Amino acid sequence: MSQRTTISRPGLTRRELLAGGVTLGAAGLLAACVGTTSGGGGGGGASTGAVTLQNSIQEADPKAALEALVKAYPGGDVTMNSVATEQFRAQLTNYLRSGDAPEVLSWYAGSVARSYAEEGLLLDVSPLWEGDGACAGFSDALRGLSTDAEGKQIFVPTSYYWWSVFYKKSAFEKWGVEPPTSWDEFHALCENLSGQGIAPMTNGLSSTPWMASGWFDYLNLRVNGAQYHRELLAGEHAFNDPEVVDVMEEYKRLIPYFDKNMVSYTSQDAATPMAQDESAMYLTGAFVTSYFPEDQRDDLDFFSVPVINDSVPTAEEAPTDGFFAAANSDNHQGALDLLSYLASAESQQQYIEESKSSNLPTSPDVDTSSFSPLVQKGIELLSNTEEITQFFNRDSSDALQATADTALTRFLAEPENMKSILDEWQTAAEGVFAS
Repeated sequence: MSQRTTISRPGLTRRELLAGGVTLGAAGLLAACVGTTSGGGGGGGASTGAVTLQNSIQEADPKAALEALVKAYPGGDVTMNSVATEQFRAQLTNYLRSGDAPEVLSWYAGSVARSYAEEGLLLDVSPLWEGDGACAGFSDALRGLSTDAEGKQIFVPTSYYWWSVFYKKSAFEKWGVEPPTSWDEFHALCENLSGQGIAPMTNGLSSTPWMASGWFDYLNLRVNGAQYHRELLAGEHAFNDPEVVDVMEEYKRLIPYFDKNMVSYTSQDAATPMAQDESAMYLTGAFVTSYFPEDQRDDLDFFSVPVINDSVPTAEEAPTDGFFAAANSDNHQGALDLLSYLASAESQQQYIEESKSSNLPTSPDVDTSSFSPLVQKGIELLSNTEEITQFFNRDSSDALQATADTALTRFLAEPENMKSILDEWQTAAEGVFAS
């Protein structure tokens, strides 16, 4: 289900279809910051017209934080539509191809954004990366993630987060166990917890089957390395190659340690058995903190998936979130101005604090000294790793992700059929790359 928060003058009926749900009225007019198409945007001034922000944020605190941020935007007319993530994913292409597309959309950097840019569906936001633009001081890595094949910036990153194995410190203490420092220790820990009647790992695969790719990604990063992983997702290797078989053999060893109910959990539901000390660990993104009761969030800690192959460089997944703008929208300048506002250090600071999330800011001007110890540890993790990847679909495509969802969920149910599953996965992948 979607929700629509209208913070504007009446009469934006052309966007009713995008909302697809309940309209929530909010007082106050929002005017767009005036900028120029050759500048960075920002600054106060006259309205640059109505803007629609289509977003997929559904967790209560992050959603409220974005609503508050938009409500504080100092000019213009803004309509914010909140659409359930999987519905948003399914409709994103339609949104962008529409002749009346929303000006700004929340999504993520990487391969998916570049593929839309290749179709001519994304607005060139390079002005925000130049001169005194809101993104001009962002890192080269972020610039690279936000750049299309022609060298234009087509994305505005506003936060990123890390993946790791999360656990509760109090639960580990109660069970008399400690975080592992090697792959053998990890397996020994799982055996220990199983012997105590605890499910070593939780996961949520019901309406979020892509969560099965988390372990695939990390095992591939640990067995074959980040370069091979990116090449595999780009179609330069096959999913039934010996290197992938090695990854799946490691994955097969983990299957007995997963919560037996993971196929009935969503990614959010999967945190519940951990919160209740019925399962011990969860390989997931730092967004998981918002899934736990507030009085348990300070109890959360994490460790990186241990090294498996000493010869491959260290690598971590750090998906980058933010916004892009539709080329088919009515108000390009309004889109640039809103993006400039959302990318500012002040907006990032407000969003991260009010969302109570563990996201990290992309702006180097955000003061992180007051961030939680968990977030400080996440910053350290990403600062010390040799390679950073995104996530399966972010490093490939949503179409390839669908093939992974089918293959990996079937593999988890039928590990004895691994060979045929990998053969079918490769056939499906070839179809994606050929399309």
